[in-house]
Amino acid sequence: MMKKVCIEDAVGMVLAHDITRIIPGKFKGVGFEKGHIVREEDIPELLKLGKRHLYILDLSADQLHEDEAALRIAKAVCGEGIRWTDPREGKSNIVAKTAGLLKINAEGLLKINRMESIVLATLKTDFPCQADQTVAATRIIPLTIEREKIETLERVAAASHPVIQVLPYRHLKVAAIVTGDEMYNGLIPDGFDEFVGVKIRHGGSEIIKKTLVPDDPKAIADAIRASVAIGSDLILTTGGLSVDPDDATRNGIQEAGADIILYGAPILPGAMFLYALLDGVPILGLPACVYYHPTTVFDLVLPRILTGDAITPDEISGMGHGGLCMSCEVCQYPICPFGK
Repeated sequence: MMKKVCIEDAVGMVLAHDITRIIPGKFKGVGFEKGHIVREEDIPELLKLGKRHLYILDLSADQLHEDEAALRIAKAVCGEGIRWTDPREGKSNIVAKTAGLLKINAEGLLKINRMESIVLATLKTDFPCQADQTVAATRIIPLTIEREKIETLERVAAASHPVIQVLPYRHLKVAAIVTGDEMYNGLIPDGFDEFVGVKIRHGGSEIIKKTLVPDDPKAIADAIRASVAIGSDLILTTGGLSVDPDDATRNGIQEAGADIILYGAPILPGAMFLYALLDGVPILGLPACVYYHPTTVFDLVLPRILTGDAITPDEISGMGHGGLCMSCEVCQYPICPFGK
């Protein structure tokens, strides 16, 4: 409902229409937007625009303005690792406080977006986000909404809490085992630091030990056990795996006593990927493609490991949907469909 009031009485009230500002020869456009809440400091500017009276929204007790609604939605859906912004034109952004892995409760999100006049848009779950990155945004469609609808949303969000959260990256101590006779004997350079180590450091973790070993299962097993003994949180083996029964890396991981959780992934590049656990320490057997493809299965799995997010064979199998890299001339990952 709209009513006409004197400008001096309009402080705290909501504009029901846009107010045009004209600066001769320079500008003509919206000076104050519909939905703006009139402030004391706005009065001199409004008077300059020739406004002595305003048409304002007369909200009843059972109605909420779009700004208040956006804030209540954001507060209801947000979990750890994120914050929300003050609304601008009725929209509140939801922002990562820290670098980490975005987690979306897709079922809860769907229930909210099925509610009439409410919008909650997010990035895809498991998106590796940076600090201060906007990961979601919310608003209502109309200028006002029934208070009861927002209260219903709050109950829905509470049942699915958190609908949105960011799991922060942990600082892990990482051991690298670089396999291959050719690198062990110095026939070709070791490219681990350039292609793999840089991603570990970018995620906030550190390489505490790197060992070069030949293609010998016992040497690989010894290096793995030594890495566990020095307190490694994560062990990487690089140099490639193969489908051959005598694959030295896979056999070395088994000989070390590790439990192989999965071997092979429906992800290209990265099909020859291995995931194992030894005394609770994850071991990632990385395929050779990590040395020449900018984005591989490693980029999909590493953020999960860095946040302590569990990885199951079913989840890896599900990555086949979206698991084909488009091999763009300029890689834009993670702003692309790979792994999503």
